[in-house]
Amino acid sequence: MSDLENFTPKQTADGSFTFISQEFGESFHSHYGARQESFFKFVEPTQLATAAQKSVVRLLDVCYGLGYNTAAALQTIWAVNPNCYVEVIGLEVNPAVPQAAIAHHLFENWNCNYIEIFSQLAFEHQVQTPCLKAKLLIGDARNTIALVHQSDFCADAIFLDPFSPPQCPQLWTVEFIKQLSFCLHSDGLLATYSCAAAVRTALLSAGLVIGSTPPVGRRSPGTVAAHSGSAELKDHSVRAKYRANSNQHLALTPLSQVEKEHLLTRAAIPYRDPGLSDSIEVIVMRRQQEQQVSSLEPTSRWRKRWLLGTQGRDFMGSSL
Repeated sequence: MSDLENFTPKQTADGSFTFISQEFGESFHSHYGARQESFFKFVEPTQLATAAQKSVVRLLDVCYGLGYNTAAALQTIWAVNPNCYVEVIGLEVNPAVPQAAIAHHLFENWNCNYIEIFSQLAFEHQVQTPCLKAKLLIGDARNTIALVHQSDFCADAIFLDPFSPPQCPQLWTVEFIKQLSFCLHSDGLLATYSCAAAVRTALLSAGLVIGSTPPVGRRSPGTVAAHSGSAELKDHSVRAKYRANSNQHLALTPLSQVEKEHLLTRAAIPYRDPGLSDSIEVIVMRRQQEQQVSSLEPTSRWRKRWLLGTQGRDFMGSSL
C-alpha cells in the first residue's frame, strides 16, 4: 500500500472533504466544514483581505496538510488584488497528505482556479509564478521553523493548525510558539483554531497579545495573536493598528470573564520542550508533573463554577 492510499476522503457538512489521520486519530478538519474552517478560522482572523491591498503579502502555513488554508488565503488575496505578490512557506511533516488531496481531486468543488499551483507545490514542493513564490518545507516543524527564521521571513499572517494539543503537544509548546513569534511581522497576526488555556499561555509567554475569534461549527472560539509592541493590551484584549500601510484598525474580541479565569487554572500550564526535540510522551509528562505541584486553581473547580452559565457551557465545548 502506498502512502497516498492511507488517506480516504471524508465529506464534511459544507460539502468539502477531509482526511482522518491514522497517526493522530483525528480529522484534519472539523466535520462541520473543512472549507469554511479555512476561511473563518484562519483567513478572516488574520485580515488577509485588508493585507491584500499591499503589493506584497507573506504567509506562513504551519501544518500545511491538505493545503486548504493556503488555498483560502490565495483566493481571498487575489479576489481583492489580482496583482498582489504572495510569498508562502508551508511546513508539513508528511508530504503524502497534500499529494493525496490532489490525487483525490479535493479542490474540484472549491471553485478554485489554482489547482495547478497546489499540485506543483504538493509534488515538487515549490512554485514560482509572476504573482507567487511558494515552497513547502518537509520535516518536523520544530526543525524547519529554524530555516524560516534564518531566512528573515516575516509573515503578515501565520496559520497555526496542528492536531490538538493532547495529540500533538510538540507544536504547541512555549518554545515552538516563541520561534513562530520571531517569524511574525511586527504588524502581523497569528491565528489558530484552539482556545486551550495551555496554548493561550504559550502565546502570551512568547510576548504576544491575544483575542478570541468567533466560533465556527462548534461552541468554542479560536484565538488570534499579535506582537504586543503593535497593540494595546488590556485584560488580554487587543486593539491593534493592523498594517503600517493601512488606516484601518482591527478590534480583536476581548476574552470573556470565563476565558480570563481559565488562564488562572492548572489547564493554563503550557507544554514545554526546551530543546525542541523531546518526544510527545516526555512533553506530556513534563506538563503533568508541573500541574501536580502547581498552586493554581484546579480546572475542575473553575469548570463547576461556570458550568451553569450559558457563556461557560459554550466555552467548555473546547479542549481544555
